[in-house]
Amino acid sequence: MAKEAKKENNQKGFKFFKATLGVIFMLYYRPKIVNKHLIPKDGPIILCGNHIHILDQCAPILATKRMVHYMAKKEYFDGKFAWFFKAAGCISVNRSIHDSDAKEKALEVLNNGWALGLFPEGTRNRTEETLLPFKMGAVSMAQKTGATIVPFAITGKYKFWNNKLTVTFLEPFKVGKNDDLEKVNEKFRNMIKDCIESKKED
Repeated sequence: MAKEAKKENNQKGFKFFKATLGVIFMLYYRPKIVNKHLIPKDGPIILCGNHIHILDQCAPILATKRMVHYMAKKEYFDGKFAWFFKAAGCISVNRSIHDSDAKEKALEVLNNGWALGLFPEGTRNRTEETLLPFKMGAVSMAQKTGATIVPFAITGKYKFWNNKLTVTFLEPFKVGKNDDLEKVNEKFRNMIKDCIESKKED
């Protein structure tokens, strides 16, 4: 007898907030979503992109019908909106330590064939640099679980009715068991960096 697939927690909360807040986000910012067809409809995936604003997770979430478990800093879970992040299925990450608990929860998401979202820079980029250095978490977890990494680049600004706000999805890829993670991570970062810089030239 086939084993019944495990159901994701917080699906109702995620769908409710996606339906309500998603409409507001789309109407207010009018973002352009490019290549959303590249997001796999099933199987473990890691949505990874640059991080420039607190709302960066919104457009990627709205680009797919799948529930996306975003990794978010622990501080969000300590404040008055902790209930929101928990209800939306986010994973709390303590950035001051090597958070093994958060990593285990993220691996569980992928091993169940679900969708994980994270920002490889580890924090919002408030510098003049196109991208901060990427941490190794995404490529490491992809190698361990066989998950597909789906890169995306966010360009433009979060302004009312600013049509230049764009999320562009790039070619998904897998990390081989014997791949050099540092080389894969650098190639992965360059994919996103090149996309961001090409948009600046348009």
